[in-house]
Amino acid sequence: MPIHVSVENQMPEDLHRAMAAFIADHPQWDQYRLVQSAIAGFLFQQGCKDPSVIRHYLGGLFRREPFSKGGSVLQ
Repeated sequence: MPIHVSVENQMPEDLHRAMAAFIADHPQWDQYRLVQSAIAGFLFQQGCKDPSVIRHYLGGLFRREPFSKGGSVLQ
């Protein structure tokens, strides 16, 4: 089972507002998925070759929400 670490972070107000606006416009994302994707992306771009980091990085790029037969996103 993967280990999960809770992280508390203070960020600049403008960055927080931008994150909140993005999440409001993209309901398939939440703050946890966004931060996880950002960390994985940073590590990957800095040359990290760990397979789990690469998996999270690619998962953040290509993750798609399932669609119902009617074409709407399933919740």
